[in-house]
Amino acid sequence: MKKIISLAPGRTCLFGDHQDYLGLPVIACAISRRIKLTAVENGLQVFNINKPDINQRRIIPINGNLESIEKGDHLLHALKVLRRYNCVPDKGYDIEIKGNLPINAGTSSSSAVVVSWVNFLIEAFGIDTEVTPELISQLAYESEVLEQKAPGGKMDQYSIGLGNIVFIETGDDFSFEVINQPLQGIIIGESGIPKKTLGLLGELRTKAKLSIEAVESKIKDFDIKTAKKEDLEKYLVHVPDDLKNYLYAAITNHDITLKALTEFRKPQPDFQRIGALMNEHHNILKNILKITVPRIDKMIEGALNAGAYGAKIVGSGGGGSIVVLAPEEKKDQVIEGILNAGGIAAYEVSVDSGARILESVETD
Repeated sequence: MKKIISLAPGRTCLFGDHQDYLGLPVIACAISRRIKLTAVENGLQVFNINKPDINQRRIIPINGNLESIEKGDHLLHALKVLRRYNCVPDKGYDIEIKGNLPINAGTSSSSAVVVSWVNFLIEAFGIDTEVTPELISQLAYESEVLEQKAPGGKMDQYSIGLGNIVFIETGDDFSFEVINQPLQGIIIGESGIPKKTLGLLGELRTKAKLSIEAVESKIKDFDIKTAKKEDLEKYLVHVPDDLKNYLYAAITNHDITLKALTEFRKPQPDFQRIGALMNEHHNILKNILKITVPRIDKMIEGALNAGAYGAKIVGSGGGGSIVVLAPEEKKDQVIEGILNAGGIAAYEVSVDSGARILESVETD
């Protein structure tokens, strides 16, 4: 009987929220809060799955029909995707999936589950291609986004699968750069207000793409990937008034992300400068895209008043969490500032090395 333990970290987005669905780059960071999938072979033809964190159990036949799957059933969609790569289950497992990632808080707990599940399936049943962190990330992306026609990008799956701090070019010319910089003083603050993912993401993506198409119809060589902030005024004249903010946000946030990348690439990054850029990014998310809520705003203010270098909302918005960069000597005060401002939890995290098989052994 075989036992497999698959780990996948959560992630936080440092720069580039609401950019990856436009094919624009992001800088994300895998964090040291994780999903742990423990699987023990059971001699049956089913996966007995227990999710104690949400008090949920289910049974999945290993040879079940995968032709008609409900949207949001990530485990079945992943099974369907992996069958195309000849990763086909031939034995059952008792599986427990649990972790210390907050749920529906913008730290990608659902993507961490998908990555841990994909990694387990490949470890248990093999696959017809070389297994790399990039492959694990891509298969999780195909399962969670492409297969379900969901409005997300590649940030979640790739930052979790690759680990570390990673700069991801998310468009058709997809590429990534792992940034091997130590980053201390990362604090996550949970608002306790569930984020609004699918509806909000879909709405913002649609409006941003309409604003880009408005410029493309007038300026034939316009490319959002190379558009410069200093040229914003000449682009905005071609955009309807109700869409101007979305083009402004896309181009300005792209500019901020590239400035942050330049800083991260330095032998000795200026983390105060990176924090200031986080604040600029948050200002766009709050005042232009308007994805924050009052409690998030107060938590940001509490962190900055306590001495943080920078702070921003994470993910789709409407709730969720914030990420904060704080000086080492002020971490405790910043955590206290977030809690006093209404956060239900605040804690330091470190940069995680990414998804991995922690254990794969034969048992008695």
